Amino acid sequence: MKLGEYTEYDAIGLAQLIANGEVTSAELAELALEAIRVVNPDINAVIESWPASESGHAVASGGPLAGVPFLIKDLAVSMQGKKLELGSRLAKGVVATEDSWLMSRFRDAGLVTIGRSATPEMAFSTTTESTLQGATRNPWLPSLSAGGSSGGAAAAVAAGAVPLAHATDAAGSIRVPAAYNGLFGLKPTRGRSSNGPSLDEVFAGFGVQLGVSRSVRDSAALLDAIQGHAIGEPYVTAPPARSFLSEVSRDPGKLKIGLMLDPWNGERTDPVISAATSATAHLLQALGHTVIEVEPPLGVSWDAFVQMNATIWTATLVGWIEGLAAATGRPIDHTTLEPATLACFQHGKEEKASEFAAALAMRNTVTRSVGTWFEDVDLLLTPTLPQMPPAIGAYGAGAESMSGLQWTQRVFQHSPFTPPFNVSGLPAMSVPLEVHPTTGLPIGMQFAAGFAREDSLLRLAGQLEQARPWANRRPMLWAGNGSK
Repeated sequence: MKLGEYTEYDAIGLAQLIANGEVTSAELAELALEAIRVVNPDINAVIESWPASESGHAVASGGPLAGVPFLIKDLAVSMQGKKLELGSRLAKGVVATEDSWLMSRFRDAGLVTIGRSATPEMAFSTTTESTLQGATRNPWLPSLSAGGSSGGAAAAVAAGAVPLAHATDAAGSIRVPAAYNGLFGLKPTRGRSSNGPSLDEVFAGFGVQLGVSRSVRDSAALLDAIQGHAIGEPYVTAPPARSFLSEVSRDPGKLKIGLMLDPWNGERTDPVISAATSATAHLLQALGHTVIEVEPPLGVSWDAFVQMNATIWTATLVGWIEGLAAATGRPIDHTTLEPATLACFQHGKEEKASEFAAALAMRNTVTRSVGTWFEDVDLLLTPTLPQMPPAIGAYGAGAESMSGLQWTQRVFQHSPFTPPFNVSGLPAMSVPLEVHPTTGLPIGMQFAAGFAREDSLLRLAGQLEQARPWANRRPMLWAGNGSK
């Protein structure tokens, strides 16, 4: 198999080739490493790679992803013997001493992990531009951000380096880079899989893990592989009645879908993105679904919502940062942390226990309010993001003079449609249905559903993938260019 052929397949397609004896897992790993060598100098998505022989024991499961090359994000998942640096100078060179529960599930699925993808420092950003690792660039237009915090994963998949990569999402970090890079990105329900053993709730239950992919079925198969729980889980979601992969080809039925064009922060969505969202609504109607405009309430003001998130995020960061400083013997200052992260650390240190408890009470208010939305509609449609990707360097401008609260406000202003589903724990996905009429850049559409209803999302995503295919769209930087 040549590189140009490798890049034409999704993960399940590659696994089928292995099962049929047409290619070996080792050959695919070498092709993936070659693809990384081709595109990574231009996008800086993969911060470390290694040969398949160093991937450790991967179970020859014969499952739908067995033998497929894979990347893990430099955060929230630990692979024994490999670095886990969280995009930070504070953690530079730190090596994981054991596999996390999720890593063991990746191995059980037969995935062959060959590298780490870039993340912003501590994942507290929706762009991927860290001091330690540099800026990750968008393969559609390298002067633009690839999004974050799973920007490295998304850029690598979009550029054809690997078909599927691990990603995390605590405020939109799967869906934002999926939208910017023309990928499918599903944020699962809270408690669908484990963050353990070293992590439990991750920002009071806001953080979950899955991946980004070029096909709906790949993300569904990955969710099948990781769903479940370990001993001592703080949240547990019941397993599905059927496999998530089987849902992709099932008829979604006639759905009632709410449509929201402008975000809760009171600002207006870019007219091009609004028009694209309306075009998706027309497609849904053509497919037999009912679409109605809605104004779903958060239950609290936008400012209070952001303040609540700032309290929970920054207080959680304190423990991470102090633990890393103790483990590495490094100071907590500007030599080890970026200005925004240091400001968030200081904000978290100033928060009181009573303020954290009040933030958790507000989380409950939001969760109850968001849950009621799906009594009136089956799904909610919004743009994934209200604006097109910013230029590299623009997102962090002025960060050196910001407080922790001000930085959180910037993060949430950039991605206002995504965080309510992290706070409420509900599943949501970004689907690459639209493109900018002038630039050709991808535009993601977000769909959200009620608790544990990934099945409804995947059925609709499968239908939309057939109705408006995106598999043949290629970015400017593509590993298969000029190679057949």
